[in-house]
Amino acid sequence: MIELKTPGEIEAMREAGRVVATTLAAVREAARPGVSLLELNEVAATVIAEAGAKPAFLGYHPDWAPSPFPGVICTSVNDAIVHGVPGRSVLGDGDLVSIDSAVVLDGWCGDAAVSFVVGSGLASVADLAVISATERALAAGIAQAVPGNRLGDIAHAIGVVARAEGYGIMEGYGGHGIGRTMHESPHVANEGRAGRGMVLRPGLTLAVEPMFTGGGLDSYRTDADGWTLRTVDGSRAAHSEHTIAVTGDGVVVLTAL
Repeated sequence: MIELKTPGEIEAMREAGRVVATTLAAVREAARPGVSLLELNEVAATVIAEAGAKPAFLGYHPDWAPSPFPGVICTSVNDAIVHGVPGRSVLGDGDLVSIDSAVVLDGWCGDAAVSFVVGSGLASVADLAVISATERALAAGIAQAVPGNRLGDIAHAIGVVARAEGYGIMEGYGGHGIGRTMHESPHVANEGRAGRGMVLRPGLTLAVEPMFTGGGLDSYRTDADGWTLRTVDGSRAAHSEHTIAVTGDGVVVLTAL
Protein backbone atom coordinates (compact mmCIF):
# COMPACT_ATOMS: atom_id res chain seq x y z
CA MET A 1 0.00 0.00 0.00
CA ILE A 2 1.20 3.51 -0.84
CA GLU A 3 0.55 6.13 1.83
CA LEU A 4 0.30 9.75 0.74
CA LYS A 5 1.65 12.12 3.38
CA THR A 6 0.07 15.29 4.68
CA PRO A 7 2.00 18.59 4.64
CA GLY A 8 2.66 18.14 8.37
CA GLU A 9 4.00 14.65 7.85
CA ILE A 10 6.23 15.85 5.03
CA GLU A 11 7.62 18.50 7.35
CA ALA A 12 8.36 15.80 9.92
CA MET A 13 10.21 13.87 7.24
CA ARG A 14 12.11 17.05 6.43
CA GLU A 15 13.43 17.07 10.01
CA ALA A 16 14.62 13.48 9.59
CA GLY A 17 16.15 14.50 6.28
CA ARG A 18 18.13 17.28 7.92
CA VAL A 19 19.71 14.74 10.26
CA VAL A 20 20.67 12.59 7.28
CA ALA A 21 22.17 15.58 5.46
CA THR A 22 24.12 16.65 8.54
CA THR A 23 25.40 13.10 9.00
CA LEU A 24 26.61 12.83 5.41
CA ALA A 25 28.36 16.20 5.65
CA ALA A 26 30.14 15.19 8.87
CA VAL A 27 31.24 11.83 7.45
CA ARG A 28 32.51 13.45 4.26
CA GLU A 29 34.52 15.94 6.29
CA ALA A 30 36.05 13.11 8.34
CA ALA A 31 36.85 10.91 5.31
CA ARG A 32 40.56 11.48 4.88
CA PRO A 33 43.49 9.21 4.01
CA GLY A 34 44.36 7.00 6.98
CA VAL A 35 40.86 7.08 8.49
CA SER A 36 39.11 3.72 8.82
CA LEU A 37 35.55 2.96 7.76
CA LEU A 38 34.76 2.10 11.38
CA GLU A 39 35.84 5.60 12.39
CA LEU A 40 33.45 7.05 9.81
CA ASN A 41 30.73 4.84 11.24
CA GLU A 42 31.41 6.28 14.71
CA VAL A 43 31.21 9.83 13.35
CA ALA A 44 27.80 9.05 11.90
CA ALA A 45 26.62 7.35 15.09
CA THR A 46 27.54 10.41 17.14
CA VAL A 47 25.78 12.89 14.84
CA ILE A 48 22.63 10.78 14.71
CA ALA A 49 22.51 10.23 18.48
CA GLU A 50 23.07 13.92 19.22
CA ALA A 51 20.11 14.75 16.97
CA GLY A 52 17.87 12.40 18.94
CA ALA A 53 17.43 10.10 15.95
CA LYS A 54 18.10 6.41 15.36
CA PRO A 55 20.05 4.83 12.49
CA ALA A 56 17.72 2.95 10.17
CA PHE A 57 20.45 0.67 8.81
CA LEU A 58 21.75 -0.68 12.12
CA GLY A 59 20.13 -4.08 12.69
CA TYR A 60 18.16 -3.91 9.44
CA HIS A 61 17.56 -7.50 8.29
CA PRO A 62 15.70 -8.04 5.00
CA ASP A 63 14.88 -11.63 4.10
CA TRP A 64 17.64 -11.86 1.48
CA ALA A 65 20.45 -10.91 3.89
CA PRO A 66 22.26 -13.59 5.94
CA SER A 67 22.48 -11.38 9.03
CA PRO A 68 21.37 -7.95 10.29
CA PHE A 69 23.35 -5.01 8.94
CA PRO A 70 26.08 -4.21 11.49
CA GLY A 71 26.74 -0.55 10.69
CA VAL A 72 25.14 2.83 11.17
CA ILE A 73 25.99 3.80 7.58
CA CYS A 74 26.87 1.96 4.38
CA THR A 75 30.46 2.61 3.30
CA SER A 76 31.12 1.48 -0.27
CA VAL A 77 34.68 2.01 -1.56
CA ASN A 78 35.95 1.91 -5.14
CA ASP A 79 34.39 -1.17 -6.82
CA ALA A 80 31.75 -1.53 -4.07
CA ILE A 81 28.51 -0.16 -5.47
CA VAL A 82 26.21 -0.18 -2.44
CA HIS A 83 25.68 -1.75 1.01
CA GLY A 84 29.35 -1.70 1.97
CA VAL A 85 29.86 -2.80 5.58
CA PRO A 86 32.02 -0.41 7.64
CA GLY A 87 35.07 -2.33 8.84
CA ARG A 88 38.70 -1.79 9.71
CA SER A 89 39.75 -0.92 6.14
CA VAL A 90 41.62 2.38 5.96
CA LEU A 91 40.95 4.98 3.29
CA GLY A 92 43.70 5.89 0.85
CA ASP A 93 44.28 9.03 -1.16
CA GLY A 94 42.20 8.80 -4.33
CA ASP A 95 39.65 6.26 -3.07
CA LEU A 96 36.12 6.70 -4.42
CA VAL A 97 33.73 6.46 -1.48
CA SER A 98 29.95 6.22 -1.42
CA ILE A 99 28.23 6.86 1.92
CA ASP A 100 24.57 5.96 2.43
CA SER A 101 22.76 7.13 5.56
CA ALA A 102 19.20 6.63 6.73
CA VAL A 103 17.64 7.65 10.05
CA VAL A 104 14.36 7.52 11.93
CA LEU A 105 13.30 10.65 13.83
CA ASP A 106 9.96 10.86 15.65
CA GLY A 107 8.66 7.93 13.61
CA TRP A 108 9.64 9.25 10.18
CA CYS A 109 12.54 8.28 7.90
CA GLY A 110 15.05 10.06 5.73
CA ASP A 111 17.53 8.39 3.35
CA ALA A 112 20.30 9.83 1.19
CA ALA A 113 23.70 8.98 -0.26
CA VAL A 114 26.71 10.82 -1.62
CA SER A 115 29.86 9.79 -3.49
CA PHE A 116 33.21 11.58 -3.44
CA VAL A 117 36.95 11.06 -3.83
CA VAL A 118 39.13 11.02 -0.72
CA GLY A 119 42.14 13.30 -0.41
CA SER A 120 43.42 15.84 -2.87
CA GLY A 121 45.20 15.68 -6.17
CA LEU A 122 44.69 12.00 -7.00
CA ALA A 123 41.09 11.96 -8.25
CA SER A 124 40.95 10.31 -11.67
CA VAL A 125 38.95 11.80 -14.51
CA ALA A 126 36.96 8.57 -14.73
CA ASP A 127 36.03 8.64 -11.03
CA LEU A 128 34.91 12.24 -11.15
CA ALA A 129 32.91 11.52 -14.28
CA VAL A 130 30.91 8.61 -12.83
CA ILE A 131 30.19 10.62 -9.67
CA SER A 132 29.04 13.57 -11.77
CA ALA A 133 26.82 11.29 -13.84
CA THR A 134 24.98 9.94 -10.80
CA GLU A 135 24.48 13.46 -9.47
CA ARG A 136 23.14 14.70 -12.81
CA ALA A 137 20.91 11.65 -13.14
CA LEU A 138 19.58 12.25 -9.63
CA ALA A 139 18.76 15.85 -10.53
CA ALA A 140 17.13 14.74 -13.78
CA GLY A 141 15.00 12.16 -11.98
CA ILE A 142 13.96 14.60 -9.28
CA ALA A 143 12.94 17.15 -11.92
CA GLN A 144 10.38 14.64 -13.23
CA ALA A 145 8.78 14.11 -9.80
CA VAL A 146 5.84 16.46 -10.30
CA PRO A 147 2.09 15.75 -10.05
CA GLY A 148 0.70 14.18 -13.20
CA ASN A 149 3.97 12.62 -14.30
CA ARG A 150 4.57 8.90 -13.91
CA LEU A 151 7.18 6.73 -12.19
CA GLY A 152 8.49 5.82 -15.62
CA ASP A 153 9.37 9.45 -16.25
CA ILE A 154 11.76 9.40 -13.28
CA ALA A 155 13.26 6.08 -14.36
CA HIS A 156 13.66 7.21 -17.95
CA ALA A 157 15.41 10.44 -16.98
CA ILE A 158 17.93 8.54 -14.85
CA GLY A 159 18.55 5.81 -17.39
CA VAL A 160 19.14 8.23 -20.26
CA VAL A 161 22.09 9.78 -18.39
CA ALA A 162 23.67 6.40 -17.67
CA ARG A 163 23.30 4.91 -21.13
CA ALA A 164 24.37 8.06 -22.96
CA GLU A 165 27.68 8.00 -21.10
CA GLY A 166 28.25 4.25 -21.16
CA TYR A 167 27.59 3.44 -17.50
CA GLY A 168 25.97 0.30 -16.13
CA ILE A 169 22.82 0.20 -14.00
CA MET A 170 22.49 -2.50 -11.32
CA GLU A 171 19.91 -5.10 -12.29
CA GLY A 172 16.93 -5.09 -9.93
CA TYR A 173 18.05 -2.14 -7.82
CA GLY A 174 16.73 1.41 -7.61
CA GLY A 175 14.91 3.81 -5.35
CA HIS A 176 11.82 3.26 -3.23
CA GLY A 177 8.97 4.77 -1.35
CA ILE A 178 9.81 6.02 2.13
CA GLY A 179 7.94 7.34 5.13
CA ARG A 180 7.17 5.55 8.38
CA THR A 181 9.63 2.86 7.30
CA MET A 182 12.81 3.11 5.26
CA HIS A 183 11.62 0.96 2.37
CA GLU A 184 8.02 1.32 1.21
CA SER A 185 6.19 0.94 -2.09
CA PRO A 186 6.62 1.86 -4.88
CA HIS A 187 9.89 0.66 -6.39
CA VAL A 188 11.60 3.49 -8.31
CA ALA A 189 13.59 1.98 -11.16
CA ASN A 190 16.76 3.58 -12.51
CA GLU A 191 15.74 2.85 -16.09
CA GLY A 192 12.37 2.66 -17.79
CA ARG A 193 9.95 4.02 -20.35
CA ALA A 194 8.60 7.54 -20.04
CA GLY A 195 4.86 7.82 -19.63
CA ARG A 196 4.53 4.42 -17.96
CA GLY A 197 3.80 3.40 -14.39
CA MET A 198 1.97 4.94 -11.46
CA VAL A 199 0.81 8.54 -11.70
CA LEU A 200 2.63 10.81 -9.24
CA ARG A 201 0.34 12.54 -6.76
CA PRO A 202 0.92 15.21 -4.09
CA GLY A 203 1.94 13.58 -0.82
CA LEU A 204 4.03 10.84 -2.42
CA THR A 205 7.48 10.55 -0.83
CA LEU A 206 10.30 8.73 -2.58
CA ALA A 207 13.99 7.95 -2.25
CA VAL A 208 15.51 8.43 -5.71
CA GLU A 209 18.96 6.83 -6.03
CA PRO A 210 20.97 6.32 -9.22
CA MET A 211 23.77 3.73 -8.84
CA PHE A 212 26.13 3.58 -11.84
CA THR A 213 29.00 1.22 -12.60
CA GLY A 214 31.97 2.65 -14.45
CA GLY A 215 32.58 -0.44 -16.56
CA GLY A 216 29.16 -0.31 -18.18
CA LEU A 217 27.97 -3.69 -16.87
CA ASP A 218 24.59 -4.15 -15.18
CA SER A 219 25.60 -7.29 -13.28
CA TYR A 220 27.24 -7.36 -9.85
CA ARG A 221 28.64 -9.77 -7.29
CA THR A 222 28.06 -10.12 -3.55
CA ASP A 223 30.85 -10.24 -0.96
CA ALA A 224 31.12 -13.01 1.62
CA ASP A 225 29.55 -10.65 4.17
CA GLY A 226 26.27 -11.06 2.28
CA TRP A 227 25.81 -7.30 2.01
CA THR A 228 28.47 -5.54 -0.05
CA LEU A 229 27.64 -5.48 -3.77
CA ARG A 230 30.59 -5.00 -6.16
CA THR A 231 31.17 -4.57 -9.86
CA VAL A 232 32.10 -7.85 -11.55
CA ASP A 233 34.88 -6.24 -13.60
CA GLY A 234 36.50 -4.27 -10.78
CA SER A 235 35.42 -0.91 -12.21
CA ARG A 236 34.53 1.84 -9.79
CA ALA A 237 30.98 2.84 -9.02
CA ALA A 238 29.07 5.80 -7.62
CA HIS A 239 25.76 6.30 -5.81
CA SER A 240 23.73 9.48 -5.25
CA GLU A 241 20.41 9.67 -3.42
CA HIS A 242 17.86 12.07 -1.99
CA THR A 243 14.52 11.66 -0.24
CA ILE A 244 11.93 13.83 -1.98
CA ALA A 245 8.27 14.77 -1.66
CA VAL A 246 5.87 15.36 -4.53
CA THR A 247 3.70 18.38 -3.68
CA GLY A 248 1.20 20.60 -5.43
CA ASP A 249 3.86 23.29 -5.55
CA GLY A 250 6.49 21.00 -7.08
CA VAL A 251 9.08 18.61 -5.77
CA VAL A 252 10.74 19.20 -2.37
CA VAL A 253 14.13 17.66 -1.56
CA LEU A 254 13.84 16.53 2.07
CA THR A 255 17.49 15.51 2.59
CA ALA A 256 19.16 18.74 1.51
CA LEU A 257 21.09 20.67 4.13
